[in-house]
Amino acid sequence: MQHPNILELPRSALLIIDMQEAFRASIKDFDKFVQRIVVAAKGAQLLKLPIVVTEQYPKGLGHTVAEIAEVLPADVALLEKTTFSSCGAQHFAEKLPQTDIKHVLVCGIEAHICVNQTVHDLLAAGYQAHLLNDGITSRNETDRKAALAKMLASGAISSSVEMALFELMRDAKHEQFKAIQGLIK
Repeated sequence: MQHPNILELPRSALLIIDMQEAFRASIKDFDKFVQRIVVAAKGAQLLKLPIVVTEQYPKGLGHTVAEIAEVLPADVALLEKTTFSSCGAQHFAEKLPQTDIKHVLVCGIEAHICVNQTVHDLLAAGYQAHLLNDGITSRNETDRKAALAKMLASGAISSSVEMALFELMRDAKHEQFKAIQGLIK
């Protein structure tokens, strides 16, 4: 029997929140977080997970950074928003409920604003929010830590890119095991 907090491959999706160019100069180790999200996006594709990407006011903040945008499937829509919660983006509500999604792997910025509000809205809507901690950051580490603590206290589940990918595969005999293993090395 599987614990209810373990990711289920056919019922999971990846959500990438606001990884936009304007934040690169103001977030310490931005490129490190970008690289973890690139691994998450590539792994999600190998495992055939739906991917949802949001952009906060792209007219002012620019679009999703090239490193991530380049590895996304061609059919991934970039959802523009002005609401802090991704759940408020036009068409967002249509992306997850149209499938049998239960688990949402969450990564992006900023932890204490858009990620925090999105996670709380996901939890309120009955989804499990799995925080890819190595893919979530803020301009200030104090804000990041406070956001992670609040989201966890509210019922979000702590995870990482590598943990989530291996949890989704469940077995070294999975057909994408070697490909996933190659991504994380």
